[in-house]
Amino acid sequence: MIKIIGVIPARWASTRLPGKPLADIAGKPMIQRVWEQAKKSRRLNEVLVACDDSRIEQAVKAFGGQAVMTDPNHPSGTDRIAEAVQGRDADGIINIQGDEPLIDPRVIDALAGLFSLHPGVDMATVIKRIMDEKDYSNPNVVKVVVNQRQEAVYFSRSPIPFNRDGGPVTAYKHLGIYAYQKNFLLGYKNLPESLLEKTEKLEQLRAIEAGYKIKTVITDMESMGVDTAEDLEKIRHIINTR
Repeated sequence: MIKIIGVIPARWASTRLPGKPLADIAGKPMIQRVWEQAKKSRRLNEVLVACDDSRIEQAVKAFGGQAVMTDPNHPSGTDRIAEAVQGRDADGIINIQGDEPLIDPRVIDALAGLFSLHPGVDMATVIKRIMDEKDYSNPNVVKVVVNQRQEAVYFSRSPIPFNRDGGPVTAYKHLGIYAYQKNFLLGYKNLPESLLEKTEKLEQLRAIEAGYKIKTVITDMESMGVDTAEDLEKIRHIINTR
């Protein structure tokens, strides 16, 4: 029986929205909204919040969640997750972004299912076909191209693939949720920051540049991250009108 842990990294010191994990959304902190969605997953054996601040820890415990305090100086969510699962019994780890309160549990399950379908996969993520031209040209929307085995070839903030003749392209955007074999994750965090990673500011390029494969799952379900105050208001409106 494969044991899979979902981990939600939650950092207090967001550049644009300090204290973002505790931002109120219809009477609940955002981290609780994410946790509640993750708990609906049928494939996760456990859900943890990996936090760096006692205020987040206390909030998680208050709504009945499980919080793990981690080093506040971690450079990335991946490092935070690796610390949180270091001594835990698990085969697979799902990295669930702490600023996506609308994450669909079916997306989590589809990604977690890869551990059974492809036992040898080290790392995997979720992608969605781009239907809006604005997304294709938006540098804040990360694009990905895949090969015939549905493995990621490259991630970029630029519009890829680029059609030199000016015709339409089939393009995919990256949804920020990852699956890792636990042993791979613990080694991956020790890889040096790569040139492409520094250039694009995309951590997943470290794995590709080091020669590892990233399997992808295609979904038609949308999600939305909270990076700005405007994003937060949009999320509040969506949840309030449900």
